[in-house]
Amino acid sequence: MSATTAGRVRVAANRRHSLHRQRKWALWGSYIALSVFVVIFLAPPFYTLMTSLKTSAEISAQVGSPWIVHHPTLANFWYLITYPNFQRYYLNSAIVTVVTVAVSMVISVLAAFGLSRMGFWGSQTLSTGVFLTYLVPPSLLFIPLFQIIGKLGLINNFWCLVLLYPTLAVPFCTWIMIGYFSSIPKELDEAALIDGAGYLQMLWKIFIPVAMPGIIAATIFAFTISWGAFLYPLAYLYTSNQMVLTVGIVSDLIRGDVFEWGKIMAACVLASLPPIIIYAFLMDYYVAGLTAGSTKG
Repeated sequence: MSATTAGRVRVAANRRHSLHRQRKWALWGSYIALSVFVVIFLAPPFYTLMTSLKTSAEISAQVGSPWIVHHPTLANFWYLITYPNFQRYYLNSAIVTVVTVAVSMVISVLAAFGLSRMGFWGSQTLSTGVFLTYLVPPSLLFIPLFQIIGKLGLINNFWCLVLLYPTLAVPFCTWIMIGYFSSIPKELDEAALIDGAGYLQMLWKIFIPVAMPGIIAATIFAFTISWGAFLYPLAYLYTSNQMVLTVGIVSDLIRGDVFEWGKIMAACVLASLPPIIIYAFLMDYYVAGLTAGSTKG
């Protein structure tokens, strides 16, 4: 082997060693960053779960680490499960969420189909405007919306949330669906029109099946908005029989300056179960839908 060849071999070996070392440090850096992320974001739910398993006496005593349960109990959960007000909060939340998701998805799918495929004048500008409305903070809207809801006679009626929540969910869901519908080849439209299909048949038989991951992603988002919103229920509802979970927990389990932390944390755990279950099974669709919605359209 000549000196030139040997030198090249050494240079190549040094480069491989350098790349291997850089890759190793990058991997360790990723693990460290991920560990910090996990600790920061899992600490609150873990603390909530631990506190929900404690008695009021143990919480008040503050003996030992607050992260450890010395005498675990399910009394807080049993109290809430058999508590009529909490049952009403859960039922109200479920009704509002199901109806809101259905209304939001019907509006979003039809709007996205029209904006992405029918190609009328100004559709691109309107598509951008639809998404920009999502960026308006709810805190700026709930005062004028309060006047509208008041004129409709729906103050302190949980059905008003069915009118309010779509204003938060529809813009973003429409944006996601525009991204998915725009990714479908236009040749399918032409073939369907040649075969005599109308626009609604085209939507039902072609676009909805193909864009199902995007529809699932938009549905999950609408569910999250409806289930976890706090500002609107706080502003519009004030009696127990009309409250939903987010405000019912705060108003019912905080009595004056007495905080029943065990029951509050147990209520938070029970309220978080539906989103956790849905995200656990449909997270891949949600990520895929957001990715397509952010790159198409």
